This record gives sequence, C-alpha cells and structure tokens, in this order.
Amino acid sequence: MKNQIFTKPTVTIKTVDAILDRVLAGDDLSEAEGAVLLKQTDSDTLAAIRATADQLRHRQAGDTVTYIINRNINFTNICEQHCSFCAFRRDEGDEGAYWLDIAQILEKATDGVRRGATEICMQGGLNLKAKLNGSSLAYYLRIVEGIKNEFPQLHLHAFSPQEVQFIAREDNLTYESVIGALRDAGVGSMPGTAAEVLDDRVRRILCPEKINTATWLEIVGTAHLMGLPTTSTMLSGHIETPEQQMRHLSLLRSLQQTADKREYSARISEFILLPFVGQEAPKPLRSRVGRDQPILADALLLTAVARIFLGNWVTNHQPSWVKLGLEGATEALTWGCNDIGGTLMEEHITTMAGAKGGTCMEVETLQAAIRSLGRPYRQRDTLYGKLLVGIR
Repeated sequence: MKNQIFTKPTVTIKTVDAILDRVLAGDDLSEAEGAVLLKQTDSDTLAAIRATADQLRHRQAGDTVTYIINRNINFTNICEQHCSFCAFRRDEGDEGAYWLDIAQILEKATDGVRRGATEICMQGGLNLKAKLNGSSLAYYLRIVEGIKNEFPQLHLHAFSPQEVQFIAREDNLTYESVIGALRDAGVGSMPGTAAEVLDDRVRRILCPEKINTATWLEIVGTAHLMGLPTTSTMLSGHIETPEQQMRHLSLLRSLQQTADKREYSARISEFILLPFVGQEAPKPLRSRVGRDQPILADALLLTAVARIFLGNWVTNHQPSWVKLGLEGATEALTWGCNDIGGTLMEEHITTMAGAKGGTCMEVETLQAAIRSLGRPYRQRDTLYGKLLVGIR
C-alpha cells in the first residue's frame, strides 16, 4: 500500500464557515465534513477551526484544565508481535529485553504512591512466557491482586484490548471471561491503546499481527457492556489519510453512541491523540513516512477536528506531552483539549521510539504550563469523576 494522494477539494471559506456554524449549533459532523476541515491550509481558515474547537471545549468541558498524578509501568518489552512503528519490543534474550517480576512491579507501585499517584497505568508486550501454572490470565491476575492488596485505593488503568485478546487466545477463554476476571480482581479501566488507526488497510502495514478493527471494537464494546470504562486513542501522522482518520473517529463515536443508547454504565472517558514518533522505529516505515518527529501543525489541526467531531460524545480530550513535548501539549490546550495528562513518572514505549518529551513530568511543571495560558487547573481522578485539588 502506497501513500494515497487525494485531490484537494475546491472548498470556499463560506463552505468551511457553514460546517463550523453547524457544529456550533450543536450538530454532529459527518466524516466527509471532518475530512474537509483536515485538508485546509489557509491560515485564516485554520484559525477559525482552532477557535471553534476552543469554543466547543469551553462549552463541553469548561475552562479548568485537569491533570492526574499517575505512575506508568511497562512490565515487559518481550513481545511476539513485530509492529512496524515499534522500537520498544524485544525478543527474549535480546539486548535490552526485560520482564519485571511481581516484586519489581510492587516496588514501582510503591514509588508511585509515595509520590502521590492515584493511578497505576500498566501495559506491556505480549510475552508468551508470562504465565502462572500454565495460565496467562493467572499471571495478569497476580499482578492486579498484588497491587490492589498493597494499595486498594489505587485505580488500575491496565491491559489494552490487544492484551485481552492475547490472554483469551492463550488460555482459550472468551473476551467476556477475561474482562470480567480482570475487573473483579481490581482493574478499574481499560486503556484504549492498540487502536492505532481503525482501518485494516493501514493496520496490514502498521501492525499486521495485531487484532483487526472489528476485534478492537468488539473488545472495547464488551468492556463497556460489562461495566469497565475505557479510554480511546489514535496513532496519527504516518501513512493514514484524512479520510481514514475520520473513519477512526467515527467508529469511536459509534461506540459511545451505542453505550449511550443501551444505557451502559461504562463508556469512553477520554480521547488521546498519539502522533507518530519514528526516530528509532523500524527502517521500512521510517523511510516511508520520511521524518522522525511529529509535525506539530498537523497534530494540532487533528486535535481540533477531533474535538469538533467527538466533543458531543467524548467530553475529555488530552494531548501527549511525551510525543509533542510540553510546549506542544500546552498549545493543544488552545486547540480543543481540556486535560494535559499525567505525570507518568516513567515511560518506555514512546521514549524508545525517539520521543523528546521526556519520561516524567512534575506536578508543578504541569501546573505552570496551564497557568501560562491563564487557565485554572485541578487534579482529577482517572475517570474525571472527582476533582481532587481545588482550583488554582
């Protein structure tokens, strides 16, 4: 699959203004209208898109910028898959390969609690040896139960749809049984990662061994049905087209609409844009994309369009300071985002790809970035249900 080149439509400012006026009136955009916005290059038009996204953010989420104190734990980088964008994975025995034992995981969780964390965010590679008495689920449950026994107050935001599929496959279980067991053991929400771009033409190149679009949607929908909230993400800025970006957002919106229609107790809590970092990615994809770091202007425009397209259904939008740097993430707060993310304390997946944003952010640094915009801030919990620190 080669990069697709689309003829830029002849779109007048009046047409774009009409789209933006419709959004401000409360209507949902179509995929085609979103693609039109993503193809704009005129500076005045881009300013109008940014202003619309910012106005919707104010209306849907308010002016207070939230953040979370969390501890990230990537418990292994040994992985059976070979995604074309990933510089994190290793084979067992490779230099730099690791697999944390339970004691090391608990040590990291303890460090997080000592530094004020209310959340542990945990994901890892698909390690075929990560089993306990022959069971993958037993291994994952031991991690969850170990952390929750020590720190019952912590929210565990853990194990992506890909990891759920991996456990189910290895143990010959249904997705429902895996999700239910993890939930009952103490997992509080599921990361919406492994989504990359929800278009199988793209996935066949980016991550051919990963679950397909339908399976990702099935697992996330099942989590919502079973009362387990999720987040949502998009890996952007590589080989995908504006039309494919909009299809991805449309599928996320449909998940949320289904959860709403069926009155599920769990839904998507936030959308996080993850711009592609390719400095250390495998050479074929890096050569095809032709750059090592995200293009900030492209990420900001997609951030704005995501707010415009999803905001009626997914209220909370977050940039990635790891991928964009803190300055870029702060700028995204004026393009539709209302949350600046978490402290992380440690991050390997994006950093090993060559990201320059760092691996840990102090609370005071996040607060200062928010203050630079003249906006108030509050610490939040994982699901945005509680604001833990007063407005400053």
